Amino acid sequence: MSKKIIDDLVYPELSFKVVGCAFEVYNELGFGHAEKYYQKALAVALKNKSIPFKEQAYFPLKFQGEIIGKGFCDFVVEDKIIVELKKNAHFSKANIDQVNQYLKTSGLKLAILINFTSSGAIFKRLVNLNAN
Repeated sequence: MSKKIIDDLVYPELSFKVVGCAFEVYNELGFGHAEKYYQKALAVALKNKSIPFKEQAYFPLKFQGEIIGKGFCDFVVEDKIIVELKKNAHFSKANIDQVNQYLKTSGLKLAILINFTSSGAIFKRLVNLNAN
């Protein structure tokens, strides 16, 4: 990767660590488990690497200052990156829309959508262009 590309990434070192943890989870567990077990395993991997995170992080949905709903993403890492886990063969529009909504609601800059597939862990970085 060129230095220019790395400089343009949002939270490159932290996101590489998170993705590395997902690869560790896949390498040890393989494919075919329920999503909740991948989530529990990723929590262990993050904890073992001393990476601060919140699991099932709550985001209120507001309209004109009133809370009208709530959302929960799988993880928020270091109060910077939303991490959402799925068990799909590809990135669906619904999953991408869901993660983009978490970004918008939270005001965070970066989300990583991780899919555990039969051929490995794959990931997609989503950036909130409206975040400060």
